[in-house]
Amino acid sequence: MPCPAVSPERGCRSKKRRSENPAANYANDANGAQTKFFDAPRSRHWRNSWLDFWHIMRLNEGGFSMTYRFLVSMCCLAAVIAISWLPGSSLGQAPAKTWTPPHTPDGQPEIQGTWSFATITPLERPADLAGKEFFTEKEAAEYEKDVVLRNNKDRRDGSAEADVGRAYNDFWWDSGTKVVKTRRTSLVIEPPDGRIPPLTPAARERQAERAAQNRGHEFDGPENRPLPERCLVMQGSGPPVLPTAYNNNTQIVQGPGYVAILIEMGHETRVIPLDGRPHLPKDVRLWKGDSRGHWEGETLVVETTNFTNKSAFRGTSENMRLIERFKRMDANTLLYQFTVEDPATFAKPWTVEIPVPKSEGRIFEYACHEGNYGMFGALAGARAEEKKAAANGNKSSK
Repeated sequence: MPCPAVSPERGCRSKKRRSENPAANYANDANGAQTKFFDAPRSRHWRNSWLDFWHIMRLNEGGFSMTYRFLVSMCCLAAVIAISWLPGSSLGQAPAKTWTPPHTPDGQPEIQGTWSFATITPLERPADLAGKEFFTEKEAAEYEKDVVLRNNKDRRDGSAEADVGRAYNDFWWDSGTKVVKTRRTSLVIEPPDGRIPPLTPAARERQAERAAQNRGHEFDGPENRPLPERCLVMQGSGPPVLPTAYNNNTQIVQGPGYVAILIEMGHETRVIPLDGRPHLPKDVRLWKGDSRGHWEGETLVVETTNFTNKSAFRGTSENMRLIERFKRMDANTLLYQFTVEDPATFAKPWTVEIPVPKSEGRIFEYACHEGNYGMFGALAGARAEEKKAAANGNKSSK
């Protein structure tokens, strides 16, 4: 009799899927009797097939035990294969490739490239995070969201004075939107509280004297203005290098016996010899100090001394000793550390650590002095105020 059609497209379906060998459709029980194995028509409900299967399992005390063990083994194998493909399972996966630090043709550990110091992680740990060295992943995401919103220069939720104080809009700022890779709550890692040690009494007195000397003379001439405003030494340009409001890229170039560090902020370059030469004589003082480098394994260690007291870093004296360390963390991250040693300024040394990601952007010229109309405007405004005050004084004396 013709089989019923399942669908016009598929045509007929065979009623029998059993083996053409009749003996293959039987299993022997312990007494040698033969029992049909799934000899049910395809039209019968699956329940009947499971009843047949259960009946066979009941006979598994003899010759069929091998078949039972085989089925159990197949189930276990299927379970292992399924687990191996679960997310996070290491079974069935190729071993991760081990990253090997690259080296230059002359054998130096390679740290060259363009790196971005932009981050919203603060230099010092905020008071409300006291005792908390690291963010969790969730806390870091919430902190990033809050800081980006708070730092939005395009906000119009304040007074006119606040609007002017925000200066450039967000198009010009590039201070970053992420915390550092390690999720530390501060860039300062030593002391453990994440805070810069207090100034010594001598340092506080030194700062007070500097402020008194300039008080009332802030706009007498360009020499009275801060160094960044004069385009001489820019914030964060180093040494040491720190994140700034914009221009956070740094390019490192290596050559035989030298390492050059180009800072985007101010377009300043340090050329650091690695040949073991001594520092300059103590009476030679430089805006950026005198740097000497050497390798300790995979780490470039740079010692800088011979600073001038005119370019104090956070109130340091000319006798500050700065130790910087550069080391590749991975293919896309440079670990930068520096330690400040200045007993005349700080109660004890302190250390900063910044994981610096690789940047795909280019470094462009920072023509600070050529476009420094702010200096002209500040001094011209001061002269106008003086002229106005003089005119009012002449009127009152008449």
